[in-house]
Amino acid sequence: MPRLVMKFGGTSVANVERIRNVARHVKREVDAGFDVAVVVSAMAGKTNELVGWCKEAAPLYDQAEYDVVVASGEQVTSGLLALALQEIGIPARSWQGWQIPIQASEAHGNARIVDIDGTAILKDFEERRAVAVVSGFQGVHAPTGRVATLGRGGSDTSAVALAAALKAERCDIYTDVDGVYTTDPRIVTKARRLDRVAFEEMLEMASLGAKVLQVRSVELAMVHGVPTYVRSSFDDPESPNPGTLICDEEDIVEQQIVTGIAYSKDEAQITLRNVSDKPGVAALIFMPLAEANINVDMIIQVVSDDSVTTDITFTVPSAEFERARTILERNRGDIGYGALQGATDVVKVSAIGVGMRSHAGVAARAFKALAEKGINIRAITTSEIKFSVLIESAYTELAVRTLHSLYGLDRA
Repeated sequence: MPRLVMKFGGTSVANVERIRNVARHVKREVDAGFDVAVVVSAMAGKTNELVGWCKEAAPLYDQAEYDVVVASGEQVTSGLLALALQEIGIPARSWQGWQIPIQASEAHGNARIVDIDGTAILKDFEERRAVAVVSGFQGVHAPTGRVATLGRGGSDTSAVALAAALKAERCDIYTDVDGVYTTDPRIVTKARRLDRVAFEEMLEMASLGAKVLQVRSVELAMVHGVPTYVRSSFDDPESPNPGTLICDEEDIVEQQIVTGIAYSKDEAQITLRNVSDKPGVAALIFMPLAEANINVDMIIQVVSDDSVTTDITFTVPSAEFERARTILERNRGDIGYGALQGATDVVKVSAIGVGMRSHAGVAARAFKALAEKGINIRAITTSEIKFSVLIESAYTELAVRTLHSLYGLDRA
């Protein structure tokens, strides 16, 4: 039998009625001849509630015990979905991460999947054709036997990794949207659902602000070649929309220069003025931030007229702004800068498309179009298939609409 992995997020299983709807989606695929494994998230809002309880019990909580608590949300959902499937005549059983097992690293709260042994699930497929309902977001650290969770969005990662382990034909990620769009439809009413997106493009979109899929899940899908669909659980289970297929670039016949426009408001800008222009100064700035696990994104260095000092501008996640500033101020004597300036009213807007590889001047057109709208660019980064600009947050919607139209994404 061909195998299929289906994943349903928190809004899709928010209550028992929606869980029954999910069961109907699963039944459709079972009736189509698939052996099905379903990965589920906790009910919408449940993880936040569990996190709140941990903080209330002990503000400086033990991370391993935190994982025990927050992993229980997915356990509830998996049991309820197994019951709902049994109620409509589909053999099913729930599986926790440790029962499969999904082996994970010891980084509690943000563990990575080390290995998945799908033997037990495959045996259940063969003997009973039972649907495997798997609690997402969790694994087990084998040396200690402790539950380890995979971080927010980890159920996506669980699903793709399980699809790879089971050698599934594909992985369907069900959410509250019916696919991947050219940009946020809340900002651009003419945004279009994409039929197909290359793995590399989706990886960039996910890392640059698109919230449809978790970054690590896209990485796994690309590495293991798992065709992955993004679909809506709110479609009629009897006649769902096809969604968006995330696949190899070679599987996309007609490739646009720019596939989508993404934006991220989770940005803060830091500028160090009059930094000594000498070897090793960059390491003095960025090593302490790296040791504190603060990710640095855009970096711009401007040499002053005297060739003795330089200004260095970079971005960090907005949630890490105060911590980054504190670290830099603590190391001011070693770094030797004149002043530290910061801003949190910034946004990163990005254009993504594998077609950029073979077309010149793609970014230049954007810079000209933004300038004509009076939008000042504070920083720029580029790669082979994307470019990003840092601008004032007040211009977010104008910039996204401008770029969406510039590259012809408004056209049906």
